[in-house]
Amino acid sequence: MRAELEIAQSDRDAPPVDRLIEDLGEALELLGEVESVALAIVHVLVVDDDERLGELTARGLRRLGFDAESAGRLRTLRPREVVVFDLGVSGSLTAAELAKPIVVTGAADPSSRALAEDLGASSYIVKPVELDELAAAIKRRAST
Repeated sequence: MRAELEIAQSDRDAPPVDRLIEDLGEALELLGEVESVALAIVHVLVVDDDERLGELTARGLRRLGFDAESAGRLRTLRPREVVVFDLGVSGSLTAAELAKPIVVTGAADPSSRALAEDLGASSYIVKPVELDELAAAIKRRAST
């Protein structure tokens, strides 16, 4: 980055701002990963079709020290991110897309448990979920 600025300055060109911003973004992302590992921060994505419930769950997890966010659908996961996933949004997702999720659901029937198994769930928790129970499942999942 410094070399690009020096070259632009010596050529009397405008600095390549887009490239510099991209480099800075990559550096900050790497720094965040190092910080997460050093401080044992666990990133959690709560995916729930009930946006309010998903946000309440994420907020509760943040109060317990997790870096949690909620979403109505799955997005690209960060390295080592733990997914807390409601079976109600499973659709056509595969186990590879979910990376051993923690499944939360209001259904306790055998077909729901079978679906969770097919998705490679690391834990299966029936709603209503106690935050302490969910936090313990996240810690177990994060340690693997």
